[in-house]
Amino acid sequence: MSRIDAKFAALKAEGRKAFVSYIMAGDPDVDTSLAVMKGLPAAGVDVIELGHPFTDPMADGPTIQRAGQRALEGGQTLDRTLDMVREFRKGDDTTPIVMMGYYNPIYSRGVARFLVEAKEAGIDGLIVVDLPPEEDAELCLPAQAAGINFIRLATPTTDEARLSTVLQNTSGFVYYVSVTGITGAQAAQAASVAPEVARIKAATDLPVIVGFGITTPEAARDIASVADGAVVGSAIVSLIGQGKPVEEVLDQVSRLSAGAHAA
Repeated sequence: MSRIDAKFAALKAEGRKAFVSYIMAGDPDVDTSLAVMKGLPAAGVDVIELGHPFTDPMADGPTIQRAGQRALEGGQTLDRTLDMVREFRKGDDTTPIVMMGYYNPIYSRGVARFLVEAKEAGIDGLIVVDLPPEEDAELCLPAQAAGINFIRLATPTTDEARLSTVLQNTSGFVYYVSVTGITGAQAAQAASVAPEVARIKAATDLPVIVGFGITTPEAARDIASVADGAVVGSAIVSLIGQGKPVEEVLDQVSRLSAGAHAA
């Protein structure tokens, strides 16, 4: 059982919803992002989604694009992202870490080498948004064989035929994108999300976690109430981009997680 599976099993046994937070590795520098990362579990984060910066982040809105640019300008590399995970694991061996990014850096590293290094560092899952199910043999299947969950996105435009394809090799959880478009562009609405989550849950036993467009504790509560949990990214990354102190960032994360956990 992976850390992700164990976390969701524990949450289910407790009757609690999950709170997932996204941060960008290396934004605005390694020390700051690592300090935030280390503080996330105590702030109520159940799963950490760690972004790896890329020059052409097609799923990300301006806030996360700017975070990636800051990280790249600061010299963030795949080695440094993996080193962040290793450092985090020295003090926390239970909180799941999902690396979110794009295929080019993994391809450049070499899939086999990357998977060995990612597993050794302590990464539990991957979200690679530019690899469709038709390319599962490229990374998805090797990742699963290496014991790393491969998490797929479903969207409002994923129809029934496509959903079965999306779910075929998904593991860990399903990430439902609550809006059409990029991160941070629109506000998620529980009334429109609820039937979509129900549709996905009818087709899989995996937890369904909802992200994109969740910026307040109230929104986190409302979305988590109709799903298995909520993801917040841009609202947290924005504070980091404003240069807020780590303690202030984590205080807001605590409020957001409390919202999701109140569902």
